[in-house]
Formats: sequence, C-alpha cells, structure tokens
Amino acid sequence: MRGFQFAVALSLMMAIPLGAQMGNPPAPSAPPQTLTISQAEQIAIRNNPRMAVSRLLALAQGQVKREVQSAELPTVGVDLTAVDSHNGSRITAGGLNNPTVYQRAAAGATLQQLITDFGRTRNLVASSQLQTQAAQSAQMATSQDITFAVDEAFFHALSTQAVLRVAQETVDARQTTADQVSALTGAKLKSTLDQSFANVDLAQAKLLLVDAQNDNEDAMVVLNALLGNERAVTYSLVDETPNAPRPAPDDAEPLVTLAFKQRPDLLSLNEQYAAAQKYSKAEHDLWMPTVSALGVSGDAPVRADQITTPWYGAVGVNVNIPVFNGFLYSARAKEADLRASAADQQVQSLRQTIARDVRTTVLEAQSNFHRIAVTQQLVNEANSAFDLAQTRYKIGLSSIVELTQAQLVQTQAQIAYVNARYAYQGSLAALRFQTGQ
Repeated sequence: MRGFQFAVALSLMMAIPLGAQMGNPPAPSAPPQTLTISQAEQIAIRNNPRMAVSRLLALAQGQVKREVQSAELPTVGVDLTAVDSHNGSRITAGGLNNPTVYQRAAAGATLQQLITDFGRTRNLVASSQLQTQAAQSAQMATSQDITFAVDEAFFHALSTQAVLRVAQETVDARQTTADQVSALTGAKLKSTLDQSFANVDLAQAKLLLVDAQNDNEDAMVVLNALLGNERAVTYSLVDETPNAPRPAPDDAEPLVTLAFKQRPDLLSLNEQYAAAQKYSKAEHDLWMPTVSALGVSGDAPVRADQITTPWYGAVGVNVNIPVFNGFLYSARAKEADLRASAADQQVQSLRQTIARDVRTTVLEAQSNFHRIAVTQQLVNEANSAFDLAQTRYKIGLSSIVELTQAQLVQTQAQIAYVNARYAYQGSLAALRFQTGQ
C-alpha cells in the first residue's frame, strides 16, 4: 500500500512543471543604460542641485532690482479712520503734534512721488541691474563647472574601464601561461621554480584586477553623484574618443585672451565691480537734496461740528536737505569706495589665476598628447618583446624570469597607453573650461 502511495505521489510531482515546483525564476536584471558624454552633461545640468541654487539666486537678484526701482514709482495708500473722543480732548503729551482730536469717520488716499534725488536712485537701480547680470553670469559659470566636472569624471570612468579590460586580459593570459607551465612541470619538462614564478605572476595579475575593479566602481560612484543620482545607476559608457586626436595648441597666449573675454566667472566679477562703482556713487549722493511731491484727498461723512467741510485735499512739494547726521553718510561713502576697490582687486586676482591656469593646462595638454605616441610605441615594443620572450621560453632558450618580466612590461605599457589617451581628453576638457567654451 505504501509503495502504491509513493508511486502516485511521484507521478503527481512529475506532472507538475519544473518552474511551478521550484518557483518562478528571478526576473533578468535590466541591461545597463548607454551613456554618451553629451548625455551625461545634459543630465547633470538638469539634475544637479547646484544649478537649481544658482538659477534661484539669479531670480532672487532680479527681484532686488524691482525693489530698488520701486523708489522711482509713485506710492499710493488708502486710509480708513474712525475716531471717538471725549469732548474737549487734547493730546497734551508724546511730542510736538496737533493736539486737537475731533470725532470723525473718514476715508482718504495719499500719493507720494519722488521728483529727484539728483542721481542716487538712478545709480542704485544701475547697481542692482549689474548685480542681476553678475548673478546670471555666475549661473553660467556654475553650468560650466558642472560640465567640466562631468567631463573629468566621464573620462576617468572610461580610463578605469579600459584598465579593467587590460587587467582582465592580463589575468587570462597569465592563467594560460600558468596552466602551460604546470603541465610542463607535471611532465618533468620544467622545474617547480618555473611553476612558482608563473603562479606568482598570476597572483599579481589577479591583484591588479581587484584594484582595477575597485577603481572603476569608485569612478562610477563619482559620476552618479555628479549626475544627481541618489541611487547607484549602472551605465554603459560610450567611448567616443578618436583614435587619432587633434594635436594640442602650440601657443597659449591666444587662449589667454579668449579666456579673458569668455570666462563667465570673470565676467561676473567685472559686473560686480561695476555694480560696486555705481553703488559708491549712490552713497556719495546721500548728501544731495531729495525733492518729492505729496498729495492727499478724502471725505469725512461723519464728523464733528468743528470740521466744516466733508472733503479735504492738498498737494505739496518737500525738499529734504541733509546737514549733519554724525558722519553717517561720510562713513557709508568711504565704505562703498573701499568695497569697490576690493572688487577691482578680485578681478585682477582672477585674471592672473586664469592666465596661469590656461598656460599650465596648455603645457599639460601638449605633454599628454606626446605621451600618447610614446606609450603607443612602448606598447608595440612590449608586445614584440613578450612574443620573443614567450618563443624563447617555449624552446628552452630563456628562463621563466625573462617571460614574467616581459609580461609585466607589456601590462604596464598597455595601462600607460590607456591612461595617456584619456588624460589627453581630460586636458582638452580642462582647456575648454579654462577658456570659457
């Protein structure tokens, strides 16, 4: 009976599909997204919070301009007043004022308009306009900062990926060599010393692979952060690096001149300096008279008998002439002059920094461009040396030491060539950034 039950259960299990017995297989992981350098720049500009900050600050500075311009426009206010008082009340304390208080309910409007302050408000408006332009230039500078950072991270990630491929190929090649030497050692054709050297060489290659994997993961973490990704996103980077890149510039001086014209951070500082000059003029104009007009009109439908007419209206002109205020205006004018001078020195300092950075970047680009040709030749020579060393070792004309040394030189040459190619692309990106392109 038990044998029959076991047979029935076994037949039922055979009838159930294998997928139902073991559960649904896990869904395949999504393939990595392809990413070009231009796409990376666009994503970073769209997602990086620094861009949002600079854009909001520029918009806020635009509102400051409107605030300052409001002084040139009329000010209109409406008043609603209702007063009840004891008969014969007078305000006898609190300052110099009209002491009479009448019972009334009234509504009226007040209009005030600045006629002239002899250029002070005009200079303040010009200063705020220049500050708005400086904020917009700073926003452009932030965009270029982010673009350059993305370019650097992208080329570094490409470099680490290429080094990772070299490391993996090195492990495969040295594994093959180690297997061959092990087989020859087993056949008593090679010594155990040869096998030990081959295994050491293989272990070094595996260590290189571990380091290359870690460097590549670090590079992708940096790139993800610049793209504004809070979670790690796997990308398949598209390598658009030309096999024959254009040579580096020969002369740095035209690029220095170009940088002086195009660098948005320098443009921002120039605009801040101009704004400081306008503000300094406005502070000196504090001593000038201020002429303004004032008009009032209203109606009092409910009023005391002493108020003989239900409506009122008046216009006038007021001239305010500063005489003495404890040297406040003198100190403010001096402060504005000093701040304008400091802004000018900031411009000069940045110009010197730009000139230095452009020249050093050109030299770096020239060096990296020459390194490409040198390392390419080094790779060719290392490959030839390795092929010769491998042939000599197979026919017994050299030791394992010569072979492992040739393998090491070949790996170092390949890594040097990879680093030179992408370092040159990084130098070109730095040159575009330094010249404001």
